[in-house]
Amino acid sequence: MNSGHQHRVFGKRAQDHILILASGDKVRHMTVRPWMAALAFCFVGVFSIGYLLATSYLVLRDDLIGATMARQARMQHDYEDRIAALRAQVDRITSRQLLDQQVVEDKVDKLMEQQLALTSRHGKLDNLLDRAESSGLTEKDGAQPAPSSPVQSLVPDIKDKRASLNGGIEAIEKQLASGAPADATPDNSTLAYVPSAETVGDRADRIFSKVTLSLKDVEQDQRNRVEQLTSDAGHAASAIETVLTRFKIPVPEETAAARQEEESAVGGPYLEPESNDDFNNSLAALDGALTRLEAVRSTAESLPFRNPAIGKDVTSPFGNRRDPFLGRLALHSGIDFRFSPGERIRPTAPGKVIAAGWTGGYGNMVEVDHGNGISTRYGHMSQVLVKVGDTVGRNDVIGLAGSTGRSTGTHLHYEVRQNGQAVDPVYFMNAGLKLATYIK
Repeated sequence: MNSGHQHRVFGKRAQDHILILASGDKVRHMTVRPWMAALAFCFVGVFSIGYLLATSYLVLRDDLIGATMARQARMQHDYEDRIAALRAQVDRITSRQLLDQQVVEDKVDKLMEQQLALTSRHGKLDNLLDRAESSGLTEKDGAQPAPSSPVQSLVPDIKDKRASLNGGIEAIEKQLASGAPADATPDNSTLAYVPSAETVGDRADRIFSKVTLSLKDVEQDQRNRVEQLTSDAGHAASAIETVLTRFKIPVPEETAAARQEEESAVGGPYLEPESNDDFNNSLAALDGALTRLEAVRSTAESLPFRNPAIGKDVTSPFGNRRDPFLGRLALHSGIDFRFSPGERIRPTAPGKVIAAGWTGGYGNMVEVDHGNGISTRYGHMSQVLVKVGDTVGRNDVIGLAGSTGRSTGTHLHYEVRQNGQAVDPVYFMNAGLKLATYIK
């Protein structure tokens, strides 16, 4: 027995399987080996598994595609939501910037209005301060007022009142330009969580608040100074009116009231006042006080309240005395001042010459009318330098000292007359000392 052609299984020989294929006259046979059966079985198994997998894929494909599309749709929706959030954030930032710009423009407009108002007030105040200077309420060129001036000592330096208000807008623009602008384009990953940094509008609010407070301080300072000047002008006018009333001189207010009663032919349509602002009202009050002061001051300056011979000796006062020629008691209607021959004589107040030349016992005499029924006489001059009708001022020379008429030596006979009656010039000169702080 050949062992190569035998296979033993439990002692028996295995039979080979032969596959016979017949086609007509042709017959073919093929021996089926065990490995061939195993290979066929493996092929069938692989094919079955592939078929099952393909069938499963075809069955589950729609679900997988649907899940994939749903996932892609969710991703797209998330992306679109993110884009929408970014756009909304950008829109909010852009809207805030536009709003901030509008706020800044509105505040600049308001500040410009305040600037123009303060500039206008500054111009009005300058005019009133010039009038206050001319009325003697303030000292010019920064000079300090005399300690004896009760009104001037209460008035602040004029330089402080004229502080310039220009440059306010330029300072604000510099402050606005100095700050860094707000970040309007942060990183997309952190856009939704950007902290609220200070914007241009917030910075403008802070800066304009400071500027507004500063302008209010300036306005309040102006208001205080205006009220102080109004009070000082009222006190000065009252002091002058008291002196004028003592000498029975009609004050301008009484004259204006009498004139207003006479002038009844007035009229016109009613219009609202230009402004009801308190500051403008205070300026109007100051204007009225200065007008009143200027009127009474002008009246006082036109009257002979000054000394005609400062530093000169009085040789004979006003009143009864022994006449130097007759030796008996007589009324001396003026005051005699010792003068040197040819010394210049000036009037004690401006006025109009109503007499000039030789006048009896006065010798060469000049009489000046000052209005309100008051005139002054200057007698015994060696030479008269004016003529009747001339208008003279305080610094004009009206004659030269001499000893003409009833005179025993060179001197000036100074006389004050009120409504034609001689009054003691000392009363006027004493009143002039009290008015020295109010009149020039």
